[in-house]
Amino acid sequence: MRAVANEREREAERLVADAVGRLMELWGFRGVMGRIWAMLYLSEEPLPASELCGRLGISTGAASMALNELERWGVVQRRKMTGNRKSFFEAEIDVWKMVSRVFRERELVQLGEALQAFERAAELFRHEARMGDRSARLAGERTEKLTELTRVGQTLLRALVDRGQLDVRPLLAWTRWARARSPWRSA
Repeated sequence: MRAVANEREREAERLVADAVGRLMELWGFRGVMGRIWAMLYLSEEPLPASELCGRLGISTGAASMALNELERWGVVQRRKMTGNRKSFFEAEIDVWKMVSRVFRERELVQLGEALQAFERAAELFRHEARMGDRSARLAGERTEKLTELTRVGQTLLRALVDRGQLDVRPLLAWTRWARARSPWRSA
């Protein structure tokens, strides 16, 4: 009877690992990273890489690369077990800590870079518009909308990361502002 229970438990682990892997791919990470993290997250004890390879059906090389990257992100820790030369791994179990770190180190950085590009482009479009270029005026106005939306996104993401709360009022205000400036607004 225990063998059937173990089989069901392994199937459940694989379902969770595959789902987390797919979610990680949506975020731009390799799916194997999510699968490994999920196996470690579900495990009561730290696991060696060889155990992860067996449970997930992945190569030693794939496991090694993914574990190194997961360690760099701080979502997996390497442990030594007394009397054993192998490295064992355990998952960070504070999911919000992991998500907020990605937001802080990746998404906020990308928003900052986009904001700089939009601000510079808007400046260039304004210059051309002052010279009488109508298409530059329109492109400049649209770029300013992107600039403001990016600022709102930064504000929302910082609030979410710093306080764990999201106040969507800035986004609603931006939406009203953008609609008011749209040449296609309804009467």
